[in-house]
Amino acid sequence: MTKKILIADDDINIIASLKFVLADEGFDILAVTTPQAALESVQNNQVDLILLDMNFQHDTTSGVEGIKLVSAICALDLNIPIIVMTGWATIDIAVEAMQAGAKDFIQKPWKNERMLSAIENQLALVKSDKKAQRLSQQNQLLTSQAHPASRAGIIAQSPVMQTLLSTLDDLAQSEMSILLTGDNGTGKSMLASYVHQVSTRAKHSFVPVNMGAIPESLFESEMFGHVKGAFTDAKENRIGRFEMAEQGTLFLDELANIPFAQQAKLLRVLEEQKFEAVGSSKSLEADVRIISATNSDLLADIQNNSFRQDLYYRLNTIELRVPSLVERIEDIPALAEHFLQSFSAKYHRPLPQLSTEAITSLQQYSWPGNIRELSHLMERVLFTCKKECIEAEDLMLKGTEPTGESLDDPSLSMEEIERKTLIKRLAFFRGNATETAKSLGLSRSGYYRRLSKYELA
Repeated sequence: MTKKILIADDDINIIASLKFVLADEGFDILAVTTPQAALESVQNNQVDLILLDMNFQHDTTSGVEGIKLVSAICALDLNIPIIVMTGWATIDIAVEAMQAGAKDFIQKPWKNERMLSAIENQLALVKSDKKAQRLSQQNQLLTSQAHPASRAGIIAQSPVMQTLLSTLDDLAQSEMSILLTGDNGTGKSMLASYVHQVSTRAKHSFVPVNMGAIPESLFESEMFGHVKGAFTDAKENRIGRFEMAEQGTLFLDELANIPFAQQAKLLRVLEEQKFEAVGSSKSLEADVRIISATNSDLLADIQNNSFRQDLYYRLNTIELRVPSLVERIEDIPALAEHFLQSFSAKYHRPLPQLSTEAITSLQQYSWPGNIRELSHLMERVLFTCKKECIEAEDLMLKGTEPTGESLDDPSLSMEEIERKTLIKRLAFFRGNATETAKSLGLSRSGYYRRLSKYELA
């Protein structure tokens, strides 16, 4: 993307000379001749760097106007590097300019090599700082598990999964938006990450976001970011998920849970490939690949006026269904052993083996919670079974109540009752998050907070 440089100098001959040099280097130039115009320009335009004269109309030697302007721009907290220029260079003015927030200092008349080197250095530093900020916020906000970067990390021996992976391998080399559908717990997020890791965007960020867990009032701030002072609690600039995923992949999980009023805002960004942070009038590029996932019937949601048809067609250039666990029973033994090994290492406990009868029992079970339920079962049985070999009866798989435990047990705490209720209700509605939340009288955000609290999501 072409970088835009703002030149602020009251000498039109200086501006013309700088334009000639910088335009030849591929920069986009915006020029003003007064401090007030410079301040307005950085507030209303996307500027990557500022070349700033130290003296305007007040006088020609003190640098007072330039230093005040540097301070005013820095007070906006826009993270734009400023290189100051003057024909009356002194150590004192240089020090004051740096203290006010300038990043470099150039004396007129300048040498083109020195000017271009200073500009490239500052742009490189900003890029590095932004990358560090994105990584920092990802570490704070995104707690998703690590995903495999190759087929070797995915357990998929069944024909249906082999076919799906072959299709995803082909699609990964394109820029198509992919919509993954299927029941909860089938591994849609893992497959979205897999597509990113084998795509041409792999060296950039994969940013997953659970759309059901974002309160409607914070939707724009979470997705597009905000600037300091945009609202009461906006005490510092915040990078949104679109900017975190710049040149990478943005994964929109639980797609059907986007509030209807916010869907138009998401659609606009996808169509125009631009967005504005809350409190800012400057447009930022949205160079991201979109992969989304849902367990909902979006066509039914469209008929019910809870999901926009135009957004649906924007997101599903191609739609792929991820099979439920009962459709890939060939993978169940390897998946169960994988989870046992993982939890054994995590908890430093002996690794038991699964008997032939136990494996048969696993393959005959209906798995309403899919892979997630299998993972939880293997974690539990690692603690409840004290033997070296896990037998079928140790699994306690009975109908749609895999734990076989009653909520009437007087020894259960309130949190244990709530967790078991969530598991049973989710199983009853076969992983349908919307129906489960509705049956429990919970809002979307309240439901997902509980799933996260009990590590069910």
